[in-house]
Parts: sequence; structure tokens; C-alpha cells
Amino acid sequence: MNRHDIKKILRQEELAPKKKLGQNFLVCQQTVDKIIDLSGATSSDSILELGVGLGSLTKPLAQQVKEVVGLEIDRGIIRYHDEKQDLPANVRLVHQDLLKQDFRELATTMGSTLKIMANLPYSISNPLLFKLLEIREHMDWAVLMLQKEVGQRLAAKSGTKAYGVLSVLYNGCSDITTLLKVDASKFHPQPKVDSVVIKIDFHPPPYPDRHLAEPHKLVKIVKAGFQQRRKTLVNALASSALGYSKEQINAALDMGGLSAKIRAEALTYDNFLHLCQHLDQS
Repeated sequence: MNRHDIKKILRQEELAPKKKLGQNFLVCQQTVDKIIDLSGATSSDSILELGVGLGSLTKPLAQQVKEVVGLEIDRGIIRYHDEKQDLPANVRLVHQDLLKQDFRELATTMGSTLKIMANLPYSISNPLLFKLLEIREHMDWAVLMLQKEVGQRLAAKSGTKAYGVLSVLYNGCSDITTLLKVDASKFHPQPKVDSVVIKIDFHPPPYPDRHLAEPHKLVKIVKAGFQQRRKTLVNALASSALGYSKEQINAALDMGGLSAKIRAEALTYDNFLHLCQHLDQS
């Protein structure tokens, strides 16, 4: 579907894009085709699509894969597809809030690790990315359209300005590839920023941090380190609610061969993991 088609449907069906849902409909079929081609999806794949919208991605994707399970929060869009019966027979539409979905249960229902495709509303991209981390053992890959800045942060390397919490955590369980840059003009309504399509290939479990004494400890330490990123890691962690003294943190850094003056942005995933392990012993 092109821009004219989408605007006509939205007007006729009284489905004005909802700002609170962050709805920006992709209106360039060439971009849609590139995303499907670059995703690596095959005819034997069952794909979970997050946010079906008017089906611009859903319909051509369904022609290339075994099945598509589409989650959609907008009740009006669910009604539209139910009335028009316009989606292919191998598409199963589910009315659901992405952030409330039990992805573990969905992986069991679909009978395989999840392969996800999504044009994500900017407002929920960060919470959803953290949610995917929590169920990484049930993930195969995800191809996501993200705000350019979020995509850059996700793929950033240590020591760079964009490097942050998600950069560290995803580096420990996946490989990130930037597939495509997408100009804001390819959407309706047009957002104020450009987008990027990234592919996350999740590593198979077990993951290195599973040996830590406290579950989610790594996430807590990484978040605390970047919460005050201008401070040294020692000061950032010591002033957090984690309960470590400067002496404990300094000792753990020393055991990992790291300077007491180092900042969070200079640490790799392995550095953070070793820090956590040494703090377990302090």
C-alpha cells in the first residue's frame, strides 16, 4: 500500500492515527519489500509481528513465510481486519498490548523460538527491548524498525557517546546488524526523526551471567553505572541503592584489571560481568 491508499483507508474507516499509541504507518512498499528480503525469513518460518497496523508488512510477509501471528493493540484496526477479511489465511490476528504479552507462553504455543518483525512505536521501544532481554532464551531473532537514535545505541561499541545500558546487555547475548536506514518521509503521519531497521540475532543459551549469585544483578549494576555516566564507576555505584562501598567496588575493579577512575562507558560486557562476579566475592 502507498501513502494515498493508507490515508484513504484511515479516513474512510475513521481510523485516525493515535498519537498515544505512537502510530506511524509505513507507506513505502519498496521499503517493506527490502525489510522482508533483508530479514532472512524463509518459507518454513513462523513469524511474530508486533503491531500489524493496516497490514502493509503483514500481507507480503505472509506470502513468504509459513505463518504470521500478529499482535495489535488498536481495537479499531482489529475491527477493520475482521470486517474486511483482508488478511491472508496464514495470518492469525491477536488483540494484545505488546508490553503485557507473555512471550514465553507464545513461544510454547508457536512451537519454536520466536522470530519477530516489528515497526515499533517509539514510545515503547525501550521497554520492549528490555522485555525481549528477559525472554532471550525463547528468542531466535528480531528485525525491528526503531528510532534512529535507539538503533544506534543498541549497536554502539564501548567508548562511544551512544554506548549505554542496552548496548552492554545486548552485546552479551546477541549480534546486532543494521539492515536499513529509513527516512521519515516513508511514514504517515511523518515523524520528526528518521528510523533504522536492525536485526538482533540472539545467541543460544546458556548465557554467561546465569552463574551470578543474584538474578538480574548484572542489569542492576549496568543501569547504576550509566545512571550517572559522568561520574567514575566507583562513585556511580557507591551512590546507588546497591549497597556497595567504594572499597568493595575498587577491590572488584582491581581484580578485573580496571582503573579506579574508569567510567561505565569504557567497560565492555565482559568487563561488567567480571565486575559482578568479583563483587559477589567481596
